[in-house]
Amino acid sequence: MRPFRLLAVLLPLLAALPLRAQQFASTCHASSSYDVTLRTDSLLFDRASPAPFRVELQQGTLRTDGIPVRLNAEDQDRLTLFERELRALAPRVRAIAQSGVDIVAQEMRAEAAGLGLSADTRTEFDRRLTAHADELKQRIANSRSTHDWQGDVADQYENQIAADLLPLLAADLGQQAINAALNGDLQTAASLRDRATSLATELQPRLQQRMQALRPQIEALCPAIQRLAELQQGVRGSKGRPLNLLQIGQ
Repeated sequence: MRPFRLLAVLLPLLAALPLRAQQFASTCHASSSYDVTLRTDSLLFDRASPAPFRVELQQGTLRTDGIPVRLNAEDQDRLTLFERELRALAPRVRAIAQSGVDIVAQEMRAEAAGLGLSADTRTEFDRRLTAHADELKQRIANSRSTHDWQGDVADQYENQIAADLLPLLAADLGQQAINAALNGDLQTAASLRDRATSLATELQPRLQQRMQALRPQIEALCPAIQRLAELQQGVRGSKGRPLNLLQIGQ
């Protein structure tokens, strides 16, 4: 069962987008076996197995695997509220994700500021970092499905950003090491080479620590997630199966 990524965006991790979907499971104890897509006029929940494979909610109506489900008035009201409140949660989740991007960008700029980089390198680093952050925030804003973040998408983002930014920093540190060696300061040259080599591994723990600043924002979503779980309770799809779109553990 995958963590309940909740919306159109729930959030892969990374140095690029470091709010883990798993944090919803660990913080709010929420999980789901479904992916979810926010359509213009409906919600679609889908999964590979078990049945039902597709659950569609649309203004109080329910279809499971393409079969319309007859609902009483109370269940119609529950599903109407479920859809409305899930949609209302989407911008809150996106805001947290985009805050995560900003935090990472700030931390990486702070890291670069302490490396004694040349003016040209600082300018180019900031330009590239800003471009990556803007692209990722735009993707978050445009996303309407958790399918957008499946598989190795997060790893691809992390690798692309690391491949673009870290060699730039390492090259500058390498040049500083050469300059130090030419000036006879072999100790400083060795230290700079070591720092260039360990840059990525040293940065990751600091980024993860900074991400703890998002935890209160994630916790603030838990009551809304609990509310969604309560709204679905008792509603059954075709063949009398409970919907179980969202589970809340202990």
